[in-house]
Amino acid sequence: MSSQDATSSDLANSAAIPMYPCAPSHFDSQVPLDIVVELPDQGKQGGGFVKPTTLRIFGLEGIEEGGKSFTLTEATPGKWIAEATIEIPPGIEEIDCIAASKDGETIETFHLKCLKHSEGGSDAKQSEGYGAQSSSRISWQMVDMAGASNTGGGDLPSTHEPFEISKHLYARYKSSGHLSIISQAISTLQMAIDSAPAGSSDLAAMLDHLGVYHNERFGTTGDMDDVIKAISVQTQAVHLTLEGHADLPSRLNNLGNSLMCRFGRTGDLGDIGEAISVQSRAVDCTPEDHARLPSRLSNLGSSFMCRFERSNDPQDLLGAISSLTKAVDLAPEGDVDLAAMLSNLGNCLLRCFERTGELQGIDGAIAYLQGFCNLGASLECRFKRVGNVQDVTSSITIQKGAVQLTPDGHAELPARLTSLGKALVLRYGCTGDIQDVAESILVHTRAVGLTPVGHADLPSRLINLGNSLMSRFGRTRSLEDVTEAISTHNKAVRLTPDDHPSLPNRLNSVGTSFRARFECTDDIQDIEDAISTGLRAVYLTPQGHIRLPAQYYNLGNSFLARFKRTNNIPDLAKAIAALGRAVRLTPEGHTDLPTMLSGFGLSLLCRFEHAGDPQHIAQALSVQTLALRLTPDGHADLPSRLYTLASTWLQRYSSTSLPAHLHESISYYARGASCTSGSPRSRLMGAEQWAGLLYKYRPHSTDALAAYDTAIRLLALVAGLEQTVQRRYDWIREYSGLPLEAAAAAFRLERPEKALEWLEQGRCLVWGQQSQLRTPLEELRAHNAALAERVTIVSRQLETAGSFSGAQTGNVGIFDKISLEDEARIHVRLAKEWEDLVKEVRAIDGFEAFLQPPPFGTLLKDLPESGPVVIINVHDDRCDAVALLAGLEEPLHIPLPNFTLKKAKRYQRLLNTQLKHHNLRTGEDTKDVDDEDGEDVNSILKGLWINLVNPILGMLGFQERRNKLSPETLPRVWWCPTGPLSFLPLHAAGIYQGLEVESVMDYAVSSYTPAASALTNRVRGNHLIDEHISGLFLTSQPDAPGVPSIPGTTKEVTSIHEHAVAHDIRVLKLEGDAVTIEGCLGHMEQYSSIHLACHATQDHHDPLRSRFRFHKGNLKLSEVMQRSLKNADLAFLSACETGTGAETLSDEAVHLAAGMLAAGYQRVVATMWEIGDGYAPQVADYFYQYLWAHRGKGSGTTFDGTLSAHALHHATRNLQGRLDNSDSSLLAWIPYVHFGY
Repeated sequence: MSSQDATSSDLANSAAIPMYPCAPSHFDSQVPLDIVVELPDQGKQGGGFVKPTTLRIFGLEGIEEGGKSFTLTEATPGKWIAEATIEIPPGIEEIDCIAASKDGETIETFHLKCLKHSEGGSDAKQSEGYGAQSSSRISWQMVDMAGASNTGGGDLPSTHEPFEISKHLYARYKSSGHLSIISQAISTLQMAIDSAPAGSSDLAAMLDHLGVYHNERFGTTGDMDDVIKAISVQTQAVHLTLEGHADLPSRLNNLGNSLMCRFGRTGDLGDIGEAISVQSRAVDCTPEDHARLPSRLSNLGSSFMCRFERSNDPQDLLGAISSLTKAVDLAPEGDVDLAAMLSNLGNCLLRCFERTGELQGIDGAIAYLQGFCNLGASLECRFKRVGNVQDVTSSITIQKGAVQLTPDGHAELPARLTSLGKALVLRYGCTGDIQDVAESILVHTRAVGLTPVGHADLPSRLINLGNSLMSRFGRTRSLEDVTEAISTHNKAVRLTPDDHPSLPNRLNSVGTSFRARFECTDDIQDIEDAISTGLRAVYLTPQGHIRLPAQYYNLGNSFLARFKRTNNIPDLAKAIAALGRAVRLTPEGHTDLPTMLSGFGLSLLCRFEHAGDPQHIAQALSVQTLALRLTPDGHADLPSRLYTLASTWLQRYSSTSLPAHLHESISYYARGASCTSGSPRSRLMGAEQWAGLLYKYRPHSTDALAAYDTAIRLLALVAGLEQTVQRRYDWIREYSGLPLEAAAAAFRLERPEKALEWLEQGRCLVWGQQSQLRTPLEELRAHNAALAERVTIVSRQLETAGSFSGAQTGNVGIFDKISLEDEARIHVRLAKEWEDLVKEVRAIDGFEAFLQPPPFGTLLKDLPESGPVVIINVHDDRCDAVALLAGLEEPLHIPLPNFTLKKAKRYQRLLNTQLKHHNLRTGEDTKDVDDEDGEDVNSILKGLWINLVNPILGMLGFQERRNKLSPETLPRVWWCPTGPLSFLPLHAAGIYQGLEVESVMDYAVSSYTPAASALTNRVRGNHLIDEHISGLFLTSQPDAPGVPSIPGTTKEVTSIHEHAVAHDIRVLKLEGDAVTIEGCLGHMEQYSSIHLACHATQDHHDPLRSRFRFHKGNLKLSEVMQRSLKNADLAFLSACETGTGAETLSDEAVHLAAGMLAAGYQRVVATMWEIGDGYAPQVADYFYQYLWAHRGKGSGTTFDGTLSAHALHHATRNLQGRLDNSDSSLLAWIPYVHFGY
């Protein structure tokens, strides 16, 4: 809080005008003020723009024939203000005015009438122009000088009248805020000063006032010339004022405030030192009983505090507390400035607590700040020391209210946003609620965007934004977040002067973010940068500073990270030393102490791993046990501390082989996994270790069931709906083997139903989430229509938010970043709203299982009658299949002792080599396999048949029926492979050479399903398609840009279209340029089935960007998945590799075929690799011929894809019959696959 003094009164706070004697009668006049000329057409003449620069006035006594000229200044387009005051003697009621250009050319003429005396105050008038500009006008305001002064005696100096006018102008500016008024006050007073005689007794007062006016205008415009001018004239005023003069304290105070304003912009410590000096003189010169003493003490205290923030000198802090305490004590009850004084004093006490750690300081601050905005900051500070989450929650509530009450454009809005953002991050650190960190990033981004370049607070706000990004990175591990944090932190450091006391903390933030990125990328330069900035931060931090433990902690962790990378022993020694010192410097009871202890314990564990000394691991266990004991229940870091302690016990078991040590490790992993607080990832890490140890060391323990149950449940939370689809896939890559290991454990424990449940819950997570968002709600709508509608709306919004593939924020403007972060915050909020809605639905009787992972019993209820679903699990230790058949009450377990994960991977590598050799798969990093065994495509198919597929069909009894079935009556089989099997053609497994030729095609019609529940949901939700939508949309795109021409697609689509027309089927064919992306999406909604003959591209890094290549753009998978295709039936994707996913996401069905299923299509025909332009039309012809031939009677114009699996079986059989069994021939028909029902 700062206040300006002007003579004996406070002009900045609109106090009373000082009393002066009345002017002689010849000064009893009116003065027009705020003369504004409006020329909407900007003086347009002769086709050009001529702007007025001069206002000439005629008709006043004593003015020469050419009139008196005044300068016009352009305020806004079309509006000019006269920088003048004009004395109008009594009796003058009309004057003429001319607005002229700089060349003297008349632009507009005005006639001002009715210049009559008002009774006092002001008189607002306006007059229309009568010249060339019909829409022009002039307006003015009158002030009666007789009414502006008080009675008294004596003569006034000649400069008195404009001085008085300037005061009235200033008072009007304080009430209106119009910039033109303060500018006019400045010009009026400057004119008076310029004309004042030497030795004028009023000169010092006028200079002081002029400084106040300039300072006011600086506060509005930020123009440094104003504050420089203010300091100059106020310095002169002080020099002209004698010691002991009554106005000396106010002039000193005003000069000090101007110096502080310049310091706020430049950060020059010379200004703040001079300000404290003159403000101290002002306080010393002010009598004890003077009404302005509290405000002058307050200004002095604020200046001391500002210098402390830069100097970190405890004497400045003590000076601030002393001055502000006196100010508060002397301020009368009801003083309008008391709240600000209390706020400033509270902040000083906060800083004192932060420096000394004495709780008395923080309790005193809260007592002073009770009821004021800064109470929030005080509660935060107590939270940091005591750890009561209610403190920071109360702080957030208070600060949100402060932000909501602060209008846009208010000078305090960025600071209040920053305070709110910091409080949200604090609570996130305690509770792990992702909504808090998303909101904190948004408000910090807004604060940075509202802070002008060069502002003293910009570096600290950048640091806070970077810290929030780092908090989110800790949850999401998004490389974009940590990279943006590094950029933001580095910018803050570049803007921070070398002698700034906050520089060490900012360097520490830079080092932390560099180390975090190193842990993601393993780029050695990042850890080098982390250590160099960390060393500098420690060096610059004074001994005894409250932040010194944190500097040592982060430096120690950086040394430890480099040791793990380089195995350089000196780094380990430095890490232990730095982390140990961090622990020693942290006070008992401080909330950071468990963190410091945990880090120190990890460094001791590393020393044991290197040297093997049992004493070292005993020390590590002791330290980590203490860290755990000091961590309160419900704290976000509790799972990670349990994980660290469990890992240390595991290391001890590795060296001792004592069962008790293994038991301790398993126990702590289990506790961490079972926590209700902390991030899902930290808990999943513990669950994975818990289950893995049981699998390895206690293979027959049923405890593994609880462990894997927990792990699979947490896996779904790690890849939660609050993240984009792309980010969820990134998480799943890290844990891709977990569901397969869980299933192997269940099979070993003879629990095939648990294996089935875990495979269903842990695989195809994203696909399942997208499908859940499209769950039909007819039953819920019948029970509660409003709730069903809310579920529908939120599901659509979540689907759209999840399909957003994200954006790099590094090269976009601040307002674009605000928009992106607002989208991220809304996404998190939607995910929470969805979670709450699902809970609400499940609370209704009969809806308890709403969107719950289906137990095996539910899966068995809605199986297709036409054949089994076979899920095959491949793992290092064992391979098993589980078959689901309609009518069976238990899943059928089929052990596969002759098949291994190693074989599956070998077959996959062999197939990739063959595809590359035949130019059917390009752009992938396929490693050639030695062909010394002569294994070709036939060998792969034979191996799959003998070791895998034939044993499964045998257990299902298919061989017994081979000769009893015709192609028309073959049963269906749905394959659901896992791991590398997802890339192998199980539907074509067989022996194709020699006398004993047989294959799976002899026994069944094959289809694939991403998960068993994907199929059972379709069986359960099977519905009739609207006959008005039933039909076939065809498009060929033979010449898409950037890919080879495929002219065969035109022939393919033309043939299908002709036959469809011949069968009177509702059909639409659009080719090439005739269809846009948006048009295609629209046709997909109007036609139940689609045939796409084009190029396609799989994006394995960002599956949502996989796309079909059109003449007029790319049809991306994300766009298809956002559509609601309620009547979708069949999608025939006559394009390359539409049924092959990413090898790093083998169990996530990240291919175009799965995307079409997720969009709502019941069945999809796709391809596993590139297809020949010559064979594709033949397959399509055979396929549709089968469908035309098997149309039901009375089908009318409808199109039915129900028999699409049999149709594809028929088509590939026919193509196979026309070819031999060479590798190239097999690779021509094998890629065609059928997905869905």
